[in-house]
Amino acid sequence: MSTRPPELFPLFAGLETLPGVGEKTARAFAQIGVEKPRDLIFTLPHSGIDRRLRRSIREVVLPATVTVEVEIGGHVAARRKGGPARVMVRDVATEFQLVFFHAKGDWLEKQLPSGQRRVISGRVEIFDGVAQMAHPDHILRPEEARGLPDFEPVYALAAGLTQRGVARAVQGALTRLPVVAEWADAALVAREGWPGWAEAAARAHAPQNMADLAPTAPARARLAYDELFAHQLTLALARSQLRRAKGRISKGDGALRARTLAALPFAPTAAQARAMAEIAADMAGPMRMNRLLQGDVGSGKTLVAFMALLVAVEAGGQGVMMAPTEILARQHFDSLAPLARAAGVRLELLTGRDKGAERAAKLADLAAGRIALLVGTHAVFQREVEFADLRLAVVDEQHRFGVAQRMELGAKGRAADMLVMTATPIPRSLSLAQYGDMDISLLDEKPPGRKPVKTALISTARLDEVVAHLRRALAEGRQAYWVCPLVEDSETVDLASAEERFRALRVVFGEGVVGLVHGQLPAAEKDAAMADFVAGRTRLLVATTVIEVGVNVPNASIMVIERAETFGLAQLHQLRGRVGRGAADSTCLMLYQAPLTGPGGRRLQILRETEDGFRIAEEDLAMRGAGDVLGTAQSGLPRFRVADLERQAGLMAVAQSDARALLSADPGLESPRGRAARLLLWLMEQDRAIRLISVG
Repeated sequence: MSTRPPELFPLFAGLETLPGVGEKTARAFAQIGVEKPRDLIFTLPHSGIDRRLRRSIREVVLPATVTVEVEIGGHVAARRKGGPARVMVRDVATEFQLVFFHAKGDWLEKQLPSGQRRVISGRVEIFDGVAQMAHPDHILRPEEARGLPDFEPVYALAAGLTQRGVARAVQGALTRLPVVAEWADAALVAREGWPGWAEAAARAHAPQNMADLAPTAPARARLAYDELFAHQLTLALARSQLRRAKGRISKGDGALRARTLAALPFAPTAAQARAMAEIAADMAGPMRMNRLLQGDVGSGKTLVAFMALLVAVEAGGQGVMMAPTEILARQHFDSLAPLARAAGVRLELLTGRDKGAERAAKLADLAAGRIALLVGTHAVFQREVEFADLRLAVVDEQHRFGVAQRMELGAKGRAADMLVMTATPIPRSLSLAQYGDMDISLLDEKPPGRKPVKTALISTARLDEVVAHLRRALAEGRQAYWVCPLVEDSETVDLASAEERFRALRVVFGEGVVGLVHGQLPAAEKDAAMADFVAGRTRLLVATTVIEVGVNVPNASIMVIERAETFGLAQLHQLRGRVGRGAADSTCLMLYQAPLTGPGGRRLQILRETEDGFRIAEEDLAMRGAGDVLGTAQSGLPRFRVADLERQAGLMAVAQSDARALLSADPGLESPRGRAARLLLWLMEQDRAIRLISVG
């Protein structure tokens, strides 16, 4: 089934084929991401209005929306042009006014003829002691009022759309729902008491009360599950595709690893040992490894990755570690070099800087297998870089690469195993959404010797004290970071820029003591400034968030973050993780502009309470929402219309195990349930998954 099933055609037709939708309305719908009837099905109402008929407006606490039958009294015309016209009405218990602005008198007479009865519905407020309903939502003859729902759904609108127009288009789309076979696991549907897909869609658009609008309502939970299941099915297909690509069995004798461990001043943590065992087992199997190594700042990912690389070498092959920037690649090289010496294997660095004869010699040695381990930027995947026998590719800071790039990387090594590392703790629901195609190893304890970082909140009014504290620390031979929010002063945003701060601190501490690094510096200058700081030539580094990821200077024990309340939680946690890497006690000073209130204040409190990156990530998700936590645009995180990753993390896990179970039982999706799942993939526009099935 590599073309769209005909039963879905009506849902993928133009919006103009729906009642009441012309070209102009279709353009308005496009603003809220609705381009075809299928999109409308998944655009659910966000709230609702109680339209039950009341005897009198006195039965409800005002202000409120009320539906009531009234007798129409006299009309009072507007006194001035554009002023309010009023119509007096009476229900069984009291009199009140209907108010209309810019209304034509003859239209009002026709809509609300004096002496007749009408059912009106709208918001009633008390104004100058008088109850008023301005511009009723509905004016109906009593016999027509039976068509008014007791509870009316409310949709998100864009300019050019009305509630009535959206509701009418939705009803039109719902008439096109095909009869579909069940793709969800029968036991799950029975246990949760979920309706079938089409019934769930119809019910979600016809809520009977506020409870029906909750993510946990059966119809909504069912639709959310379908969305997550289709997404996880796509990831599971990608995963099985990678695994079907025959892996290489890489089994080592453990000799190089034993040598490295013997040279370490401490034993690995239980979490590190567990991750090493999981990775070695994957590499020894016939399937291709596709594993994520997720650990907090300073949890010891580098050692685990190095041990995995040694498995490749013990098995007679080569390994490569790749970082997103040259600074990080150089750091990985520096931290792996002593381990490689202990193991007695040759480790080389390859970056864009290698030129001419030196580069040619490295490439020749790599192709001949004389270099066992290579560290570099993604330049290592250029065509002229050839390995003799690449068995393992380790990729650092994965959130910079999407699923598509992961697949590309995997293609480079002939069946090379893949290990991806991230220092960004991600809440479970998000890691399943983003890395559902991978197996996950978690490092959730800190290695011995990592000291806690003391975190203090200080008002910017006390800047002088901070500078005095720094002066004492630098005099004792310590190093410090000073992180600023923006690169250049902007009139509108009163955030001290890095360049301003650099000049001010240079006056205080003298030439040659203070360095500067920010994103707009040319790469060579940035690297030079970092190298000066790493070597201890500069003692204070003024920086923007360029240093958030991976910078390792054990002697730096103070982190000052200016206007900390403007940073995100995860970012602050990453920045704080840059200190506390050496023997000295470390501090992180978060400078805030008083008064400290709202989300900014909440974020700084959380950081003061905990250093647990996973707890911080969960809090971050609760405060900001999924898209922001990962920066949706660059994260490859899917945009769900119904599913709510913050509140439905459990459903995501269920969807993942269901998708994997279905594929292991029915890899080609040929069974009746498998064929229903194919239809779901078409319905959810998971074209990539469909291509994978047709390839498979």
